Amino acid sequence: MAQVQRMSRLMVKTLRDDPADAETLSHKLLVRAGYVRRNAAGIWSWLPLGKKVLENVTRVVREEMDEIGGQEVLLPALLPKEPYEASGRWEEYGAELFRLQDRRGGDYLLGPTHEEIFTQLVKDQCTSYKDLPVILYQIQTKYRDEARPRSGILRGREFQMKDSYSFDTTDEGLAEAYALHRQAYVRIFERLGLEHKIVSAISGAMGGSASEEFLAPAAAGEDTFVYCPSCAYAANTEAVTFKAQAADGSAHAPVEELDTPDTPTIESLAAHLGVQASETLKNLLVKVDGEIVGVGVPGDREVDLGKLEDHLAPAVVELVTAEDFVGRPDLVKGYVGPQGLEKVRFIADPRIAPGTAWITGANKEGKHARNVVAGRDFEVDDYLDVVVVQDGDPCPNCGTGLKMDRAIEIGHIFQLGRKYADAFQLDVLGQNGKPVRVTMGSYGIGVSRAVAALAEQHADDKGLCWPAEVAPADVHVVAAGKALQTELALEVSEKLKAAGLRVLVDDRAGVSPGVKFTDAELIGVPKILVAGRRSAEGVVELKDRRTGEREELTVDEAIARLSA
Repeated sequence: MAQVQRMSRLMVKTLRDDPADAETLSHKLLVRAGYVRRNAAGIWSWLPLGKKVLENVTRVVREEMDEIGGQEVLLPALLPKEPYEASGRWEEYGAELFRLQDRRGGDYLLGPTHEEIFTQLVKDQCTSYKDLPVILYQIQTKYRDEARPRSGILRGREFQMKDSYSFDTTDEGLAEAYALHRQAYVRIFERLGLEHKIVSAISGAMGGSASEEFLAPAAAGEDTFVYCPSCAYAANTEAVTFKAQAADGSAHAPVEELDTPDTPTIESLAAHLGVQASETLKNLLVKVDGEIVGVGVPGDREVDLGKLEDHLAPAVVELVTAEDFVGRPDLVKGYVGPQGLEKVRFIADPRIAPGTAWITGANKEGKHARNVVAGRDFEVDDYLDVVVVQDGDPCPNCGTGLKMDRAIEIGHIFQLGRKYADAFQLDVLGQNGKPVRVTMGSYGIGVSRAVAALAEQHADDKGLCWPAEVAPADVHVVAAGKALQTELALEVSEKLKAAGLRVLVDDRAGVSPGVKFTDAELIGVPKILVAGRRSAEGVVELKDRRTGEREELTVDEAIARLSA
């Protein structure tokens, strides 16, 4: 909506210095430019300029969701415990779930996502296949009790999110809804001006099958992803897979026990034997829902506990402690080998393929074994890709070495399938009059997080450089100081408003031109129009915030240029 915002009346206070606790670029600039202010760890207030940017992002998201047939609703943020108990997520979410009780002792939570509540809504409203398919969405405040909220609005305990859900009677319908959301997300991020990559992901606590993330590359990103420079492959590091080929193990010599005193670590073992760490087998012991499980990876690699947890979800994974070795003579700390484990499930990375030979623990103090062959001397119960991905690992599609980069997760889409429909017995009557179990998709966009991602990607050493679609104004008019210049700036601002533009005008008295120019660059509106030294002639200076290009124009020329 066209309007004029006068900075003499606007609640905006810019800062010259970065906040002491700010680590990321977006945190620094959004606070310095007066867009947000911190209330507590992970809790932020949106000030007038920031609220406008947030609302512009929200508008784009809403328009594109409506375009694919989404119907907007608004569900409560304060939710009862029972639906989340039914789905299992009351426990699965762990410490990140905000739990509270009312005065009667009833258990509630602050919603992190709303799969359960949407499922209940559709169960109540939709009874026949004729009522489906349907896409429902909301743009709402979500809550997550982050252990270490940081990076400003990038990782908060309260945040704005668009979450949508599709409901279909067939898997083909789910695939279609998933594709619609995927296309809508591409349009949303293109309109917002966010550089992004679509990467394969895992569903984790959300459940379901197919899953992709939309990532905005940025130095401040907390997600690491890989991409192939030779093909289109891209994936979150937790979703990268390795395709190992079985080897011919028949030529390997028999197992040979080695005397290796004081070598409880891979480094000490490799040094003692004069071998590469990659020739050894590292065996990590963990507890999965209280049961001890062995995890084998090559000695030069580390176990990615996050990957392991996601593979085994909803089971609880934790490292073993000294107490777990008590009464277990088969578990010799520092010398564990899979060939001697008793009643222990053994998971291995695909690199521990059948027929491959390793140096590993002999399950005796100070002893290791050579020529221990997978499939001959020990069996693998489950193959799971659980190593920490490294730069140069082979692309699963073409074999080229992968590259790694950091990014901010701005969207995530899931084909949930029937996990929640099963939990709530969500059925509709099919065409044959028999019940049909509904299948679901879940699709999220971090709306407030997208603002931070934009600030990370669209900034320079002077401040923010908002894309036009999300900027708090179309034009920032600066009165360089004198009464005549202020008068012209206000006059031009009204004409720009009449032309349908949103205007931010710096008409503050007693503020030097230098401070006004600095603030204009910090605030980051795409176009800056200066009423300066040639105001008496009706000439103003038009500056492009991003490129720095300047041009002197008459007032009429400037208005025509900006409203074109």
